[in-house]
Amino acid sequence: MQKEKKRKLYHEFFIISIIIKGIDGFLELIGGIILYSVKSRNIVNWVHSIFRHELAQDPKDFIANFIIKAAHHLSHNTLLFAAIYLFLHGLIKISLVTALWLKKIWAYPLAGIILFLFVVYELYRYSHTHSLILLFLIIIDVIIVVLLRFEYIDLKNV
Repeated sequence: MQKEKKRKLYHEFFIISIIIKGIDGFLELIGGIILYSVKSRNIVNWVHSIFRHELAQDPKDFIANFIIKAAHHLSHNTLLFAAIYLFLHGLIKISLVTALWLKKIWAYPLAGIILFLFVVYELYRYSHTHSLILLFLIIIDVIIVVLLRFEYIDLKNV
């Protein structure tokens, strides 16, 4: 009985995680399209207009100055890379989430392999950026890989 409760809990976490991944994939797809159509100088102008009032009140505002500095360092190649990465990452997520939602047995190992490859790449990026957001995403992806395995085993045993 305890084992059945545990399996049900894993299944509920799995469903929640693929819904979140699906929403995330859709947002990444849209974000990639938007980034592809925006020029870096437009982002700089947009960031300046957002923080103009804040900097007028406090010219040394750490967050505003950090974001403005980051916007100035965006090159065309960086934006293009981010746009392509977001678009492809989102498209892959949406495709896999759809297949998982439809319980396509082939999608489970494929999703595990693809998520594992994304985790490897995210770890590589983390080693250069030390981004806490990226670290959080790595942890979430690893949890989803584990949940995928449980779900796959349960689906094969039915």
